[in-house]
Parts: sequence; C-alpha cells; structure tokens
Amino acid sequence: MVETGIPKLDEFLGGGIPKGKSLVFYSQPGVEGEIFGLQTVHQTLKKGGICVFVVSSTIPDIVKGQFKEFGWDINLYKDKLFFVDSYNPLIGAPSNEKYVILNPDNIEDFNKTIIDIIKELPPSTIVFGSLSTIMDLCGEKETIETVRTWNKMAMLYDHVLVYNFTAWPYSEETLNLIKGDLFNSVISIGGIAERVIFGQYFGILKSDWAQITRKSMLFRVLRPGGVKIFIPKILVTGPFDAGKSTFVHALSTRAISVDRLGTTIAMDHGHVDYKGFSADIFGTPGQERFDPIIKLLSSESMGVFLVVDSTNPSDFIRAKQMLDITKSYGLPYVVVANKQDLPGALTPEEIREQFHLPDDVPIVPAVAKDKIGVYEAFEVLIDRITGGI
Repeated sequence: MVETGIPKLDEFLGGGIPKGKSLVFYSQPGVEGEIFGLQTVHQTLKKGGICVFVVSSTIPDIVKGQFKEFGWDINLYKDKLFFVDSYNPLIGAPSNEKYVILNPDNIEDFNKTIIDIIKELPPSTIVFGSLSTIMDLCGEKETIETVRTWNKMAMLYDHVLVYNFTAWPYSEETLNLIKGDLFNSVISIGGIAERVIFGQYFGILKSDWAQITRKSMLFRVLRPGGVKIFIPKILVTGPFDAGKSTFVHALSTRAISVDRLGTTIAMDHGHVDYKGFSADIFGTPGQERFDPIIKLLSSESMGVFLVVDSTNPSDFIRAKQMLDITKSYGLPYVVVANKQDLPGALTPEEIREQFHLPDDVPIVPAVAKDKIGVYEAFEVLIDRITGGI
C-alpha cells in the first residue's frame, strides 16, 4: 500500500493505495488541491518508495521550491525521485531533467514517455501534478483515452498512479467520466462557507478497494507542514479553578489568557498542532455569570473538553450544569479528570459514578500542569469528532 500522508485519508482508504491502482484528487477551482499530490510524493519517499512527478503547469524548479516551502527536503531522495518536464519545452527553454516531453501538446509524445517510465522503473508512485493542464493542451477525449492506457499499464507493472485534477468547465461527459469509472478511487476536494466557518474539505467519492465512507474532513494547508485536519473550534469548560487555563496552555503550541487577580475573566485561546491535526481551542470562565459565553461558543464548536477538579466533588454539580449547556447542542465531549496527582483525587470511575455518566463517555485522568493526559484527551476527542463528521 502506498500512503498519501494525508491525515485520516489513508485510514479511510484502508491503509493507502494498493499497487496497480489509480487515484484522482478531484478539486474544485479555488481550493489548494495541488498539495495533495505533493504530500503523496513526500510520503512515498519517506517510506522508501520510488516516485515520479509529472510537471505540466510550471517549471520543475518551482515545484522543487514548493516541497521546500512545506518543509520537505527532497534532496534526501535524489536517487528515488524523478521529474518529467513537460513545461520547459512548451516555453522553448532547455531542461535538466532525465525525462522530457518534447511536444507537450501532442498526446502521443506524452503517452510514449509515460509508458517508457512504467516499463523501465520498478513499481513506483507516479504523480501527475496537473491532469487538467495536459487536457487543456492535448484535448479532453484524447487525454482520457490515454489515461485509460496508463492505468491499464500501471496495473500490469504494479505502479500506483495519482492524478491532480481541477474541475474547470470541461464537458459534462468528461467530468462524469473522471468521477465515474476512469479511476479506481476519487477523492473530492472542495471549499465551504457556512456561518463563521470557512474552510476546505476532502472526502471519498469512490474507492473500489476500500469500504466507502461518506465522511468529510475539514483541512488547512500549513507552510511548513502540508495538509492538516482542521478543527475550527473546540471548547474547554468546567467549574472555577478546575484547571481549564492550565489545560489550554498545556495542550497548545501557543495560547493567551485574559485574567484578573489570577483567574480568567474572559477567555483562554490556544492553538494545537498535533499528529496531523490543527485545532483552535477556547476556554471559558467557570463562574455562572459567564454562562452566556458558554452557550455562544458551544453553538459553533465541534467538540468539548469538560475539565473537573478530581479532588473537589462539591463542584461536580456545577460541572454537570455546564456540561448540560454544551450537550444541548449535541456536541461530542470528553471529561478531563484533572489534578490526579493530589491527595484525595477521585478515580475516573468514581467520577463517572458521581456524574451518572454512561460507560461510552470518555473520562481521561490528567495532571494538566505537568502535561500528563492532555494529549491523550485530545486524541480521544478528535476520534469522537472525526467519527461523526
């Protein structure tokens, strides 16, 4: 299996792309779809594979610069990464690449070079930077028929073919073929704008080797970093002095608090980059007069951490009240049993009993000031969030 390196996508695909299969990243105009092909190249190289990148919309040196921009040093893999240059000949410039398509507007020249590569190299990942550009130069029908040939040859020689395609206003027949039977798998990449959330998403339209899932993942593109699953807002709530601010700061790569005399009077705000996920987190004050803030933030959050002081069961009534506010919006949540290092701290099961929580509600023991349990809680909540998208 060839991994794409895109968080969650390889999981959806059952581990990646099997040898001999083809996949297309089908992007709507205006979204950052090209990064998916680049990240697949980098992941293949990281795993010790051989990769071919077909450059058709810019010069290879610019593509090499894009890898550097995302923090990926391709110089480490010079003997395993090959570029096919179909752009320099188009503008009449010389090329330094091993593979060059001298007449990029002639699909036969394209076909001969790609078939030679398929036959010459051992099983590799061949990534087309822009199938749309090839189609613009060589024609829709001609390109589609040639892609069918490439896919058949790749299956015979155990290569994986990955295409980036932007859905410009091509014929309906062409777009239906690309989303239909031309490829073994189709990954849709688009943009959304709803209320305060604006972002990009990907999801599987088709995959003939993996169980189809209708889940979609929000993502953002970081430089450096590449594609990260994006969780626009996670709420951190709980009673006064439960350790919410400490939890936010322990979890975040960067965080700020607005406080007076040592207690939060407005909000904590943090940002998390962890294991391919990018999330913004907001902590609320614990006093009842700030409950309207909890209601406001809950309405646009994707998940909730309820932080409780394990040594102070007298605050559990208030904690349950705050939890009920957020639960009314149907949000996935995790209870963080903080201050587990102190004498008299109740165990997660004792807390579950006091809260009368069902067995499927996660309670994660933590010592936020020492960053113990905070990332475990994050992973649990992310699993619950992404499992319901």
